Amino acid sequence: QVQLVESGGGLVQAGGSLRLSCAASGRTFSNYAMGWFRQAPGNEREFVAAISRSGGSTYYTDSVKGRFTISRDYAKNTVYLQVNSLKPEDTAVYYCAAAQGLGWISVSTTAATYDYWGQGTQVTVTS
Repeated sequence: QVQLVESGGGLVQAGGSLRLSCAASGRTFSNYAMGWFRQAPGNEREFVAAISRSGGSTYYTDSVKGRFTISRDYAKNTVYLQVNSLKPEDTAVYYCAAAQGLGWISVSTTAATYDYWGQGTQVTVTS
């Protein structure tokens, strides 16, 4: 089992930036593909970004391409989501997730693929 703890959320004006972090503990970090999802009030949880076990493959939902960057640091067992040019519609609770059993260069955009989830970190963007 792996434990995930997110941090880095906050209140920011439109156009601002944040760096979300997700610290993983409990098992070998490289065994897991990682993803970020978000959920706004009244909405379903939606995929944001994913990174493979290798770190060499990434994938983003269209609405964040060019603004968000996912990365991972194996020495720190941490995955990051750099969020730039924030918009009010980016307001949501952001969740980190870990998926086991995927190939070395594979990513997943499907929540059901992920086995472990963090508690979430709130991002609020004001206009």
